[in-house]
Amino acid sequence: MNHSEVLGGYVNDIVGSPFRIQVTIKRHKRGINLNNLAKIGKLAISIALGFAIMPVASTYAEGVLEEVIVTAQKRAQNIQDVPISITALSGDTMDSLRAGGKDIRFLNGKAPSLVVESDFGRIFPRFYIRGIGNTDFDQNASQPVSLVYDDVVYENPMLKGFPIFDTERVEVLRGPQGTLFGRNTPAGIVKLDSVKPSQEFDAYVKISAGNLGVVDFEGAVGGPLNDSWSARLSVLHQKRDDWVANRASAIDPSLAFLDDGEFLEGYEETAARFQVAYEGDNFDALFNIHARDLDGTATLFRANIIQPGSNSLVSGFDERVVNFDGKNEQRAEALGVTVKLVWDLGDYTITSITGYETVETYSRADVEGGIGAAFLPISGPGFIPFPAQTADGIPDHDQKTQELRINNNNGEKLHWQAGVFYFSEHLIVDSFNFSDRSENFDGFARQRQDTRAWAVFGQFDYDLSEDLIMTLGLRYSDDKKNYSAFRSTDLFGVPALGPFPRTVVRPEDNEVSGNLSLNYTINNDVSVYARIARGFRAPSIQGRVLFSDSVTVGDSETITSFEAGVKSELLENTLRLNATIYTLTVNDQQLTAGSGVDNANVLINADKTNGWGVEVDAEWAASEKLLVTLGLSYNNTEIDDSELSVLPCGAGCTFTDPPGSFPGSVSLDGNTLPRAPEWISNLTVRYTQPMENGNLYLQTDWSYRSDINFFLYTSEEFRGDSLLEGGINIGYVSSDDKYEVAIYGRNITDQIKLVAGIDFNNLEGIINDPRTYGISFTTRF
Repeated sequence: MNHSEVLGGYVNDIVGSPFRIQVTIKRHKRGINLNNLAKIGKLAISIALGFAIMPVASTYAEGVLEEVIVTAQKRAQNIQDVPISITALSGDTMDSLRAGGKDIRFLNGKAPSLVVESDFGRIFPRFYIRGIGNTDFDQNASQPVSLVYDDVVYENPMLKGFPIFDTERVEVLRGPQGTLFGRNTPAGIVKLDSVKPSQEFDAYVKISAGNLGVVDFEGAVGGPLNDSWSARLSVLHQKRDDWVANRASAIDPSLAFLDDGEFLEGYEETAARFQVAYEGDNFDALFNIHARDLDGTATLFRANIIQPGSNSLVSGFDERVVNFDGKNEQRAEALGVTVKLVWDLGDYTITSITGYETVETYSRADVEGGIGAAFLPISGPGFIPFPAQTADGIPDHDQKTQELRINNNNGEKLHWQAGVFYFSEHLIVDSFNFSDRSENFDGFARQRQDTRAWAVFGQFDYDLSEDLIMTLGLRYSDDKKNYSAFRSTDLFGVPALGPFPRTVVRPEDNEVSGNLSLNYTINNDVSVYARIARGFRAPSIQGRVLFSDSVTVGDSETITSFEAGVKSELLENTLRLNATIYTLTVNDQQLTAGSGVDNANVLINADKTNGWGVEVDAEWAASEKLLVTLGLSYNNTEIDDSELSVLPCGAGCTFTDPPGSFPGSVSLDGNTLPRAPEWISNLTVRYTQPMENGNLYLQTDWSYRSDINFFLYTSEEFRGDSLLEGGINIGYVSSDDKYEVAIYGRNITDQIKLVAGIDFNNLEGIINDPRTYGISFTTRF
């Protein structure tokens, strides 16, 4: 069947233009795991008392830390006053970490308990906090970590890849955020805030260039239009050359016609944001329009790169070469508009936030990662006995959100806010299968999903005494989905795999989430808090009927979390040291089960998942010249479901779990969650040396994660060893701060490791990016 004109048109369209109230579908025992709580209770008391009696010294009083303001509770507060485990990253910090054209995945490991990864590429990041995430790669997949960009939730995973540029701050909120942010936040939130227009003129241009043909341009200009209006334009352009070559002839010289030069792993991306702000006596408005255009390649899947019986890369592995017989391409366009209106009524403030987002994508990959043609009498490191070339795209999508809230302004002891929220999303996902490099597809499936959700919420802070503040919040959410899926063709031309009739499911649920916390000030430098919170993730649907005849629905998952923490500013405000311990229980956790045995991807619910851990954030101004930041977390997760079983990996894989509840399966009971390292840490050291006309600085940053499992089951092959990556920036800033020149390096030790896998029967893996380095120049006006 030749559908090249249809597919070509499709691609061109995309490219050219202690309280608990609940109602659930499935009931299980709810509550906090008391065993885990007992394990860490003494630790909580020890930490709190230790901080309280720590003497305030003046040894490192040469430099002073600046106050960090966050909006984690939808109002500006000192981070030390918020009873939530939070990490805040400034725009300057992110500029260094993002050097070399990095996408949003540069945040991976840059805050305690935070993981950001992808099997899809730049357009589809997946977020995990405290080990809770979703490994699903479908384009309607929901995630338990929400991304909020300039006050608007980005629900679809393709929206979450929007680039970070001209950004004021990133906040990582750990633990359930169900009161103020609602559905799909049981693990936490990553919150991004761009630099806003103001009545002060400022502008900058930053240009960098590096190896692999990296060119990175970022610039912004903003200032007053008149006494009431101001505007800001921000632009980003990133480019990297292709640096991986296809050498099909390495398997057999007769396949030389498939050879390509360096045609993989490159990209070119442009993004822009234009904002206009109005500031009146009792009314403010902010209008934000933003867009993105990406042309690149999908993640490279590499066949037969894992040594059987281990997770080591095969001898002679070369990251610059693949052996493909398929195409690899990825494109995305996104557009969004946000309108924020604020009325100051004296005693009260009303805030309205209206958002519209749309994204269109097309991504095609050689998924089996090698050369698959059973009739060819060949073998080799890239050969596999079957072809698997697929593409997925979003031809039609829109998301509409509306939030309206009111808060009091002048409460002496009581501060409150209440509001309503509405969410609507329309989504179509098309999937194609190909047998060669042409545009002739022999499999086509379509999914359509329409979501409607609404919520009412309220939260108040009440000063029980001069030193003790109580926070209480509740939210009622209602969520409905209307979903359909069908396959219109015989798959691979095989009648037995003929069309799959249109199947419709309409899951819905409503939930109550909330939080209760107490924040106690011990002295001017130290406070302690305790927080219990409940969050939920709405029902999800998995319907990749391109290769299967089933549509699965994951029931709502709920999480109950208890955390206790201490926040301190010590050594005459030169040391900020915050620590948190927590325990959590997830009921009916939605998990994605995939297996190379049956090539199916389905949603399952685990009866219970338990977790506990510790998080530490530290920032130390050791002197006026030396600044040190440290983040550290330990996250323990364990599936608690004696009946939960899945099919493991295909032939050639050494799985290590006991037999499961049905033939050929393995049990997941007691396993850790996938892509959930126990240890995550990061360290940044910046030293500044004043000079006659400026400052010379040296900054190095390092991030570490311990080993991980790639899938729900465990195996010798599909696991990742611990990974340590470092970066460096050496630069000079003029005394008037108008000019800066720097050299940078990322992954400076050139660690190349297995970071993900595909569990077909060909020991297929994905690796991390190689070392990058270059030079940058910034001028400010």
